Amino acid sequence: MKTLLKRIMMLGLLVAALGSTFTSISNVSAVEVGVWIHNQTKSLYPFQSTYDEHEDRQVSLKKKEFKYADSKTRYISSQQIQGPTSIEEAVDFSQFPKSTVLATGYTAGVESTGKTPDHPMYGITYSGVKVKRDLYSTIAADLDIYPIGTILYIPDYGFGVVADKGSAIQGNKIDLYYETVDDVYEKWGKKRVDVYVVKKGNGRLSEDTLVTLNQNEQLQVFREEILQS
Repeated sequence: MKTLLKRIMMLGLLVAALGSTFTSISNVSAVEVGVWIHNQTKSLYPFQSTYDEHEDRQVSLKKKEFKYADSKTRYISSQQIQGPTSIEEAVDFSQFPKSTVLATGYTAGVESTGKTPDHPMYGITYSGVKVKRDLYSTIAADLDIYPIGTILYIPDYGFGVVADKGSAIQGNKIDLYYETVDDVYEKWGKKRVDVYVVKKGNGRLSEDTLVTLNQNEQLQVFREEILQS
């Protein structure tokens, strides 16, 4: 028994001496050799990954985190995007010439035009187009100052296209079209306001031009705001 123990001890010392000699010669530790052998053994099996198991778990966790984050994604609709809430926020009117005018309101009725609904020219302006309250409404002005077709922007009213004239509308005065007498008194009355000359007219205005102006896609969002003013 003692002889066997001595032999085992002698064998251990021999192996240690050989390992020390190998390390001093090759500069590679026995542990590194063991790791290399382990990896080579794993690569012998084509169905096994050569990635470290710890790294593989990290990749799997990252995939799960990505899926989780994707499932939590929320998309914002166009209605949630903050934008201009009025025409005056959307358009820089300071770029246009400004004039101060006395603005009143009128209707197509006998109280403003002397015409009744059965008159053949009822609701027809001097330019030949029908009166209209819309994104671009028909207004009356002194044609020597604002020729037919002139486009004005009137705060608290909207865009007005000069389509008519009136015996009482002389100088820096304009008449804004409303559909009813009640609208004239409740929504406007008589005001002195600064208006912006968006475009000077050339003396002509057609129904097609008025329709095209009122179909401006960029301004449709403000249509209700104008009609309620």
